[in-house]
Amino acid sequence: MISLDKLDQSLIGILRTDGRAPVSKIAQILGVSRATVQSRLDRLVQSGAILGFTIRAQEEAPTGAIRAIMLVEVAGRSTDAVIRLLRGIREIHALHTTNGAWDLVAEIVSPTLPDFDRVLREVRMIEGVLNSETSILLRSLA
Repeated sequence: MISLDKLDQSLIGILRTDGRAPVSKIAQILGVSRATVQSRLDRLVQSGAILGFTIRAQEEAPTGAIRAIMLVEVAGRSTDAVIRLLRGIREIHALHTTNGAWDLVAEIVSPTLPDFDRVLREVRMIEGVLNSETSILLRSLA
C-alpha cells in the first residue's frame, strides 16, 4: 500500500462526494494542474488505494416500507445453517457477518408492520438463533 499525502487524501475526499467529478474540476478545487490530478488518480488506482468508481443510488425500498437492522446472535457452529435459512427470507435484503457480541447483521425491508412482525418471529424461530435485537430505520440521512 502506498503512503497517502494530503493531496491524495483531498482527492479521494472529493471523489467520495462526487465520483463523477471531471478531472478539470478536481484540479480547480485542489489548486493543482489537470495533469497532476490525472497522474495522482492513475497512481492511486494502480496501487489499489482506489478500487473503483461508483454511484450511490436512492434506496429501492417502496414508499412506506418498514426498514430495519437486525442484530443476530448465533449458537456455536450453527452460523452456516442460520445464514442459509436467513437467505430464504425474502424481506432480508442484505446479510453481513460481524464481530463483537452479535454474529450477523440483517437488513430488513418489509411492506407492512404485520409482515415485519412475521419476519421477526421467523428469524427468532430459526434453530441456532440465540438472541436478536432489531432497530427500525426512521429516516436515511445520506
